[in-house]
Amino acid sequence: QVRLVESGGGLVQAGGSLRLSCAASRSIFSIKAMGWYRQAPGKQRELVAVIISGVGTNYADSVKGRFTISRDNAENTVYLQMNSLKPEDTAVYYCNLVHLGQNYWGQGTQVTVSS
Repeated sequence: QVRLVESGGGLVQAGGSLRLSCAASRSIFSIKAMGWYRQAPGKQRELVAVIISGVGTNYADSVKGRFTISRDNAENTVYLQMNSLKPEDTAVYYCNLVHLGQNYWGQGTQVTVSS
């Protein structure tokens, strides 16, 4: 079992920044891939960014150049730095990892960007 706890969401004006954190209840050293997803009202959950150990990162086209995903294995934490936020970034953001074939999700953190 792995518990993921997201934090760092909030209300911000367009053009502003937020940094989301996702703390895992166990070591993430052996977890190859971790990602951030988001779900806006009335829309499907979509992949925002993924970080893969030894490989690199990948981003949705809509956030490339604005968002940066990183991980700190010593702190068992994954981050999502979000800059130049737009109203269309408003959503609940979820952390995700797959461990031993099981998908784990956090409870989500709300990000609201006002115009």
